[in-house]
Amino acid sequence: MSRLVFLDRDGVINKYPGHFKYVCSQEEFKFLPKAKEAIKRLSESGYKLFVISNQAGVTKGLYSQEILDNITRNMTEEIDKAGGKIEKVLYCIHTEEQDCGCRKPKTGLIEQALNSAGDVDIKNSFFIGDSIRDIKTGKAVGCKTILVLSGREKMENAKEWQVQPDFIAVNLYKASDIIINLNNKK
Repeated sequence: MSRLVFLDRDGVINKYPGHFKYVCSQEEFKFLPKAKEAIKRLSESGYKLFVISNQAGVTKGLYSQEILDNITRNMTEEIDKAGGKIEKVLYCIHTEEQDCGCRKPKTGLIEQALNSAGDVDIKNSFFIGDSIRDIKTGKAVGCKTILVLSGREKMENAKEWQVQPDFIAVNLYKASDIIINLNNKK
């Protein structure tokens, strides 16, 4: 059975652009320190990795689908060069008002990933995100959740969180430590 790691993009893999802001060009996409190394470590540990991200900037006209595709291609090429592997990148380009089934915290994108992943051990899979919306998404499908503090969410907001993550890490690399250490205990 496959074990998966679902990764949000902005604030997890690349620098968070700011609240209500978007990465609108290749020049604005900057990998976070050790993010590529973390993805390589998780890939080498036998996890299949999927990027699950809301990117409503396309629908809002802030950048085109072509620009998003180019950013994605460059991101996955850089990850490949570093020895990591992303199975698939899945985006919801809809706005919150469109109320589609693929916009996190709804689980449509994860269901798409699960359909392409074969037999999955969801209880030993992880969702790593930088927002409580990501944590809600991971919990909705029954996987473990890791909130990283390298993006949107901050510890001082913890009293306001509607759900609690299973783990908290300062960044994706430290989240990979958590997963690998849990894996080694089995």
